[in-house]
Amino acid sequence: MPLILFAAPELWPDYAGVLPAALAEAGVRGARLVTATDRPEEVDYILHAPSAPLSDFRPFTRAKAVLSLWAGVERVVANPTLTQPLLRMVDPGLTEGMVEWVTGHVLRHHLGIDRHIVNPDRIWDPVGPPLARARPVAMLGLGALGLAAARALQALNFPLRGWSRTAKEIPGLATFHGEDGLAEALREAQIVVALLPRTAGTENILNARSLGLLPRGAVILNPGRGALIDEAALLAALDRGQVGHATLDTFRTEPLPPDHPFWHHPRVTVTPHVAAETRPSTAARALAENIRRGEAGERFLHVVDRARGY
Repeated sequence: MPLILFAAPELWPDYAGVLPAALAEAGVRGARLVTATDRPEEVDYILHAPSAPLSDFRPFTRAKAVLSLWAGVERVVANPTLTQPLLRMVDPGLTEGMVEWVTGHVLRHHLGIDRHIVNPDRIWDPVGPPLARARPVAMLGLGALGLAAARALQALNFPLRGWSRTAKEIPGLATFHGEDGLAEALREAQIVVALLPRTAGTENILNARSLGLLPRGAVILNPGRGALIDEAALLAALDRGQVGHATLDTFRTEPLPPDHPFWHHPRVTVTPHVAAETRPSTAARALAENIRRGEAGERFLHVVDRARGY
C-alpha cells in the first residue's frame, strides 16, 4: 500500500479522476494519494513539477523515486537535496503532440503556405514547392521526442540528419555528434528542428557561428528550450536573410514579454509553449507504470542521468 505524495497541488484536479484508475489498472493495489503530508518519512513516491512548493527532499527518507510531471527536469535536477532517483515524464500523448506540431510547421514552411494565406495583392504565382525528398532537415536532439519527430518526417520522405551530444547509432537515420558533427548536420539543412534539453552543453547551440553554417534562407523551429538559441544572433541572422524564418515555441522568459523583438519581427512566428503538453489521461499511465515497477522491484524507466542533466 504505497503512499504517494502528489506534490503539485495546483495540478491535482487534472489528475484526480485518472491517476487512481491508472494505478489500479497497472496493478498497484491500495495506493494512498495525498497532496500534503506531515509525515514525509512515510512517503514512498513523490510526483513533482517545477511549480511545486516542495524543494527540500531530505525528509523523504523512504521515497523510492521522484517522478516528474514535466518532460523537462532542468529546474530540479541540480537540487542538492534530491538524492532519490529522478524519473523523466515520457508520455505518449506528449510525444504525439510534439510530432504533430513539428510535422505541421515543417510542412508549413516546406510548402510555402504563408505566401498563399497572406496574399493581400491577390498575386497569382503558380510556383510549386520541391518534393520533400529535396528538402533536408536537421533534427537536433534524438531523445524520445526528437526521434519520434524524425521518424514522422522520414515517412514523408524528408532527408533527415540527426544530431546528439554523444554518439548514437539509429537504424535508417544518419546521425552525427559533437561539434564537428553539428557542423556536418547543419551545412545542408534547409529546416532545423531543435529538440534538445537545456544543459551547459546545449545552451546557445544555435549561435552566430552555427547559424552561419546553414544554407541561406533556412528555417529554424524551436519547440525544445528557449535557451538553445542565442536570441541576438538569431535576430541578426533573420535581418540579413541568413535565416528565412524562425518558428519558436519556447523562450528564456515565459510568457514572452509584449515588447520582445520576436513578437514584432516579420520573420518570426511565436507559439505560446503549446508544441506538446503533458496530458493527464496518458501521463497517468506512465506514472503508474513506474510506480508498479518500484513496487515490484523492477528497474525504473526514464531515469535521469544527473551528470548529463537529463
